[in-house]
Amino acid sequence: MNFMKRMTLLAAAVAMCVAGASAQKIAVLSDVHVTPGNANEQALKDAVQEINGGDYDLVVVDGDLSNEGSDAELANVSAILRGITHPLFVLPGNHENNWSQSATKTFIDTFGNDRFVTEADSLVIIGINCGPFMKMGDGHIKQEDLHWLRRTLEERATPGKRVLSFNHYPIRENDLDNWRDYASILLDFPVIGHVNGHYHSFQQYNIGSIPAVMVRALDMRDGRPGYSIVEVTPEWTYVYNKVTGEKAVPMFAFANKTEHKPLKAAGDTAWKQPEGFEITRVWADSASVFTRLGFDKENVYFGTSLGQARAVNKASGNLVWSTPTGASLFSRPVVTAPGRVAVPYSGGIMMLGTRDGKVVKDWKSKQGPYVADGVLSADGKAYLQGGYKRFERRDPRSGKLVWSYDSLNNYAQAAPVVDGNEVFFGAWDTYLRSVDLKSGRLNWKWNNGKSANMLGPGNVVPVVTADRVIIVAPDRYMTALDRKTGKQLWRNNAHRYREALGVSEDGTRAYAKTMDGELVAVDTASPDFRELWTVDMGLGYEHAPCIVVEKDGVVYAGSRRGIVTAVDPATQKVLWSIPVGVSETNGIDIDPTTGDIYVSLIEGTIYRIRKI
Repeated sequence: MNFMKRMTLLAAAVAMCVAGASAQKIAVLSDVHVTPGNANEQALKDAVQEINGGDYDLVVVDGDLSNEGSDAELANVSAILRGITHPLFVLPGNHENNWSQSATKTFIDTFGNDRFVTEADSLVIIGINCGPFMKMGDGHIKQEDLHWLRRTLEERATPGKRVLSFNHYPIRENDLDNWRDYASILLDFPVIGHVNGHYHSFQQYNIGSIPAVMVRALDMRDGRPGYSIVEVTPEWTYVYNKVTGEKAVPMFAFANKTEHKPLKAAGDTAWKQPEGFEITRVWADSASVFTRLGFDKENVYFGTSLGQARAVNKASGNLVWSTPTGASLFSRPVVTAPGRVAVPYSGGIMMLGTRDGKVVKDWKSKQGPYVADGVLSADGKAYLQGGYKRFERRDPRSGKLVWSYDSLNNYAQAAPVVDGNEVFFGAWDTYLRSVDLKSGRLNWKWNNGKSANMLGPGNVVPVVTADRVIIVAPDRYMTALDRKTGKQLWRNNAHRYREALGVSEDGTRAYAKTMDGELVAVDTASPDFRELWTVDMGLGYEHAPCIVVEKDGVVYAGSRRGIVTAVDPATQKVLWSIPVGVSETNGIDIDPTTGDIYVSLIEGTIYRIRKI
């Protein structure tokens, strides 16, 4: 008899024995993926009506309410969920965090928070968000959420209490980059089980000695929509499949153990300084960091998941100032003029003083947040910044708008490339564009033939040469275009390209990091696709959109797991590959004042790399 059948029969038998005993009953909706007017919308309404007729202590929605996290989608699904008459607790999933019109802000504005804690009798029910945040990557628990989780369980999980945990992603390797930090906290408390979604199927696994289950999606593509039921009795926890309109079917049962052993050690994670290089940790934040970095002679500038724009002194590693903006930051700060740093945020662009972080000017926007990386033109006369459904040129000193290109149908995300009188950038509306630097008028736009936003060049920094533009995109192609006309010259899918791209210092080679952890060098001048060489960096599956950088004859690439790799392009050999952390690298940036390489990681750390 297989495991599933054995546990199903056990659940049914034990449930009969404990009938009438005190229990907590939770309805769980997961992966509902509602967009206005789709089939799931009516399926959710039917499920809500049925749940309202049940004897539930509470209802948990554990992520992927929508498909692209748009304001319209969230308003629609919220209106349906507000019809639930039981206490309701809602968590976001990757479809609210990775693709979001509001840079995740609307979810919190709509539902009040992206984490929760409540109690039902002696049971503490707790849930937190798990990313990934506004770019492709593994799931990630924000640093402040880890702190909150431990602090909250210390307060709530008093003697005699038990804990049931929720989130969207499985707590395991290859799903959450900092899963060990999350698991270690849960294992310190009387956690009887964990529930998550994401994979649209019932599965069971373990978090150390904590039983965990993945639950069904609203739509299982079998024409039988539904939800899950979690019932906690004094001794056992049961999980049921509830097809709307049908009887609940037992799926899993596990005993309520409240004492756990710590996780086994992860093994040796220490690393040595690579020969000829010096790697120094400059900063470790108490929050997560989603931005790339800005620089001047004194400081490095970045933003945090708590919405703080921060300046850290490069020499001392001390915090110089921290300025609140109100919501998580995703765009890198840009030093646009002496004494001025531009900080794009959820409500506009702040111009701050570099010495004290005080607001000089706050240019408000009603069109949505900024998540793109801005740049300063080589002559220092233009600050270029992508936004939601627009792309802007601003005055570097004041931040005043010079022009705005307002024909985007989604947000721009990656940094643009400014070369001569042309600006090249992509957006999540499937198009790459060239616009005139002086006027903002469109020169041309190009589409890869796909209508899906998620397959377009929304988060790639183009490689621009004298006569062509080269990009990669989630359609897994590298494409070369004629710089003047936007005409397609060639496309290649010999490797699984995605969004990580860079260019050699002399402009003769484009470097792409593939989904298989390779570094591919391509001739930028050849009339046809010409691969020069490929190096396996040993990263395995890889999807971090971190740009590739060459400096002083060394190519640097970042990974989804905090690994920074240095490759010698002359010998096509890996010089070193070092795990400076466990989370995704936001970017590899060159400090223009020193030539040093800097790396920021989502877990809140910043490293400097010097060639010595």
